[in-house]
Amino acid sequence: MFLEWTLLPHGEIAVLLKLSADDVQLKFEDIFCLKKHQTCLKEAALLDYFVGGFWWAKEMNFTCQQSSFIMALLQLLLDNIKDKQMPFAENFKAFTQNLLATRMSSSDTAVNPLFDVDQIKSITDYFKSSLFQHYRLYQFLFTQPREEMILRMERSIDVANSADFAAPLEEGMPPELDDIGLAPSPAASPPQGKEECLIKNEEEPKEYQQGEIHEIPEDYGVEDVQEMLGDVTKEMLAKLQADFTERLRILEDSYVSRLDSLKRVASK
Repeated sequence: MFLEWTLLPHGEIAVLLKLSADDVQLKFEDIFCLKKHQTCLKEAALLDYFVGGFWWAKEMNFTCQQSSFIMALLQLLLDNIKDKQMPFAENFKAFTQNLLATRMSSSDTAVNPLFDVDQIKSITDYFKSSLFQHYRLYQFLFTQPREEMILRMERSIDVANSADFAAPLEEGMPPELDDIGLAPSPAASPPQGKEECLIKNEEEPKEYQQGEIHEIPEDYGVEDVQEMLGDVTKEMLAKLQADFTERLRILEDSYVSRLDSLKRVASK
């Protein structure tokens, strides 16, 4: 005459009533095959829905039959949302009809009411605060398609072939220049160009009488080149860090706006 939970018989429900909350959760994970409840919001809500209802029935000291009815009623109302997309009024009517059916008794079959009046009130209060108060949230979670957020991205990077480019710095120095501490590098070419300009300035003094001539070192050492490259590297890294920080801020603002929109939809 009353609803009964088909997933577990009364004997197994009696065993569950003796377990701790953690053990009950593990059992329900196996019953509903919720393997991704730690990362999937839908599975996490489903697990919390049934574990919370079962633990409340245990705290109410319900019998196996009464607990089976509570779990069956939880299953029925949730299936009405997921499968039938039943509106609030119709689902609440189904809840009321099944709950009032537990108060019916028959003298012919000697069936007593499953719950008394105080228990009926407690059941109504629990379902009101757990399911019906958040009915639109359950509708949105189990009926609307969710956008999958990309948690990682794969990028391909083309690596230049070292054979197509000159060897850098010390690796490209001839052995005879390594002994005297000189490195022929592109950085040494500008001073040569400046020396040529100075020679031309000496040949044509009348055209450049007001120009200032600075002494140019004859050559650069390895330490000078490394120091110059170090300054250039620091400047490039500073620009890259500023660009990365700005992109990270834009991405964070985008995620925050999406979360705010979800919260507004859920609060309606």
